[in-house]
Amino acid sequence: MHFDLNDDQRQIQRTARELLSTRSSFERVRRAAEHGRYDEELWRELCELGWPGTAIDEAHGGQGLGMVELAVLLEELGYAVAATPFLGSVLAALAIQAAGSEAQRERWVPGLAAGQLRGALGVLSDGVAELVPDAAGADVVVLADPASGRATVLSGDAVEPVEAIDPTRRYGHVRAGGEGEQLENGAAAGVDRALVAASAELLGVAQRALDMTVAYVKERKQFGVPVGSFQAVQHRAAQMLLDAEGGRGAVYYAAWAAGAAPERLEEAASMAKAWTSQAAKSTTAAAIQLHGGIGFTWEADVHWLFKRAQLGARFLGGAGVHHLRLAQAAARRPAHALG
Repeated sequence: MHFDLNDDQRQIQRTARELLSTRSSFERVRRAAEHGRYDEELWRELCELGWPGTAIDEAHGGQGLGMVELAVLLEELGYAVAATPFLGSVLAALAIQAAGSEAQRERWVPGLAAGQLRGALGVLSDGVAELVPDAAGADVVVLADPASGRATVLSGDAVEPVEAIDPTRRYGHVRAGGEGEQLENGAAAGVDRALVAASAELLGVAQRALDMTVAYVKERKQFGVPVGSFQAVQHRAAQMLLDAEGGRGAVYYAAWAAGAAPERLEEAASMAKAWTSQAAKSTTAAAIQLHGGIGFTWEADVHWLFKRAQLGARFLGGAGVHHLRLAQAAARRPAHALG
């Protein structure tokens, strides 16, 4: 069995990395964040390239590819900490495609796939979805309710914009109630795909933190030698590598399951989110520490990764939430399946 990306997927990865290295440099991320806006020029280019419709059926204006290809793009967008509404729009489109009726798909999905509409997805807890990424300014918001198993589409008027520690994104609170249209087929399939997508972005954040840190400790010298030669630094960097690589296996297994083995998707999606939530937080915290005093300054770039990791880890449930979900899934299996 082949466990790596195929040639086409690797080409997508290379193209995305090359494009974002110039179009979403930290200088541009910083400029967008400090002005409290998205990088609209980058967003328009991504829409022209068809990225928001990567995993959307061709019948609804998408490219008809799969979750693996979308995960590749989201990993690269996380790596670049891109200041665009890509994640929210993709999640809304995936949820409506998975759970909506044909009429509902025709109404909303083509606009989201083309970037003509902006979207967001949130999960309700005690009647409110908090800190929903890309919700402020969204045209369409999908609210999933785990208690009832239902999902509702609301207009962006239902969003209360909020300031968050991650200024590269526009966040909002969304409350249940008011006018909205219930999706015909419930919330589960859309939420599981959203977990895979959010996990892929967190993987990119963790990988960038690792790469920046390794480069820094090779160059930074103390007592006349690179700090990377110190055993304590090597151990911490090795743990960062384990965190990132474990997340990569979990994310791409879940992305594969979404298309090839949907019966495994629920557990695979929770495994991916549990791992990457913890990995992104720990790798970005280690990156700041291993950068030394400069890592805590506004001028350093690692804090963009740290801030994205904090809110990304919380979104759709953190590691503890998904460990519990995995335990509950295991408890539902027949006894013979556990043997």
